[in-house]
Amino acid sequence: MGTQGKPWLISVFLLAIFLLGWQLFTLRASFNSKGLSEEQLHLLEFNGDIIKTADGRYEWNPEKEKVKGVPGPLAVFEKAREELGEAFVKKGTNDHGIAYLVLYTVTRFAAGFFAASVVAVAVGVLLGLNKVLFRAVNPFIQILKPISPLAWMPLLLYTVRDPKWTAMLVVFMASLWPTLATTAFGVNSLRKEYLQVAAILQLSWWKRLFTVILPGAAPTIVNGLRISFGSALVAVVPAEMLLGELGVGYLSWIEWNNLDIAGVIFAILVVGVVGVILDSGFNKVAGLVTYQE
Repeated sequence: MGTQGKPWLISVFLLAIFLLGWQLFTLRASFNSKGLSEEQLHLLEFNGDIIKTADGRYEWNPEKEKVKGVPGPLAVFEKAREELGEAFVKKGTNDHGIAYLVLYTVTRFAAGFFAASVVAVAVGVLLGLNKVLFRAVNPFIQILKPISPLAWMPLLLYTVRDPKWTAMLVVFMASLWPTLATTAFGVNSLRKEYLQVAAILQLSWWKRLFTVILPGAAPTIVNGLRISFGSALVAVVPAEMLLGELGVGYLSWIEWNNLDIAGVIFAILVVGVVGVILDSGFNKVAGLVTYQE
């Protein structure tokens, strides 16, 4: 049968090759004091390049090694073990464990995405049901849609004067336009037979909305939500970095300021893992509200 039915074996193999190559590429020979005078050794020690061990030998300073080149996977694993071991520890106002930082990021993301989704679907339905209004508003949507959500951040920060609200509003702006545009398009493209049957049955506007319009446009709306979901994930991390708000993005920026590259890589991996979990959950929810004709 080979590996045709087990793609995860290929994934594991590729991961092992990548980690091995990464480790070999970042290996550095141990410090060799042969040929160096006492004066040179003292100078290296004074500069912090090397340290003297308890048995009188010299070796590279591990603290200085952190800022020299890209750390290997073992260094990143050690950093991850250290961070995960203190995941639920709060050492100070701006020093919270990774579990709290993930919670802050997910909460900020969820609030902005949910608010934008409600507004986008509501406005999108109104535009989709009125072709004249849709044509009138569409040029503004097309102009605003390609603007990076981070471009709004200085204006939002100046207006609300609160970094926490600014971060959520950045997520809101990132999530708004794709869902709004696709919802309007989906409702506008709804089969006329559906609306005609609803009219024959004399359904109220609200019943028509929840039993005909939204279910009929659901596949298109979900596609817009999926695009918005990805845009929001991409926006929340740099927003936290630039605003200095506690979260996964903040962790990445702090580790960079501390010149701990292993910490930066760990933060990047956390962003990836959180993104995969959120995306998987979203896809499961989306599968419950869509249908195949």
